[in-house]
Amino acid sequence: MTEFKAWLLAENPDSRAQATLGRSYLAWLRFYRNPLAMIGLVIVVALILMALFAPYIAPYGMTSGLTGNELALQRFQPPSAAHWFGTDGQANDVFSRIVIGSRITLLIVAIVIFTAPILGFVIGTVSGYFGGWVDGVLMRLTDIFLAFPKLVLALALAAAMGRGLESAIFAIAVTSWPAYARLARAETLTIRNTDYLAAAKLQGASHWRLITGHIMPLCLSSLIVRVTLDMAGIILTAAGLGFLGLGAQPPIPEWGAMIAEGRDYILSYWWLATFPGLAIFTVALGFNLLGDGLRDVLDPKSGA
Repeated sequence: MTEFKAWLLAENPDSRAQATLGRSYLAWLRFYRNPLAMIGLVIVVALILMALFAPYIAPYGMTSGLTGNELALQRFQPPSAAHWFGTDGQANDVFSRIVIGSRITLLIVAIVIFTAPILGFVIGTVSGYFGGWVDGVLMRLTDIFLAFPKLVLALALAAAMGRGLESAIFAIAVTSWPAYARLARAETLTIRNTDYLAAAKLQGASHWRLITGHIMPLCLSSLIVRVTLDMAGIILTAAGLGFLGLGAQPPIPEWGAMIAEGRDYILSYWWLATFPGLAIFTVALGFNLLGDGLRDVLDPKSGA
């Protein structure tokens, strides 16, 4: 183990792979020394594991399936050993629905990650690299989306497309990409006239090669940090759409919709809205802490 560590920290690496692994190891050490970042990492990993193994963790199903007298006896049960987070008006176990609902949250996060940031990243780098009329057209399009408050625009799109999880995800993705486009353009403007890009042009590198092989990798660290920090906002937006009835529809256990179901009983049956709200708060906090830690590690200006 000591020899491997010495190999990673060698001052004169023998290969590009060794140098890459060495830099990654040093970045991990900086991240590991940040206790808040580690807490965020634990929360995010716990969310992923809970979503993957939800059928094995949840003691009950998404719905109780009870009717008649059994439904009347089991509905609105307070937290107990049998039902850790109590039951709702349909005798559904709240803890099981929160666990299963983590899959909805992770699905929203995953789809938005692989759509909005990539689209904004491509638009921003192309705009910053070519400049001129290309930059003007793409940035004016970006400005149109930025002119509207993000949540208001998401609400309008979700309402226009109809209620449902797919509409909510599309609305969130469409309203999220402009910020990444602006970030990528700003990063590209700072490096497009550097000497090493000029040298690559003299060697015959095409525009596509310069953008994908030289500019995008240098902008990637800032994008990763921004994506991680934005995940909390994305989760809150999805919960807001669900709360207003524009997101996932019952009986799908989306956390925002669960809060909406419990808001009328908040004084009598406090657990119906409290535990889904705590789940949203914990996951949003985890992504924020993780994003702060990644920013300290990946930001070349931090000096950490």
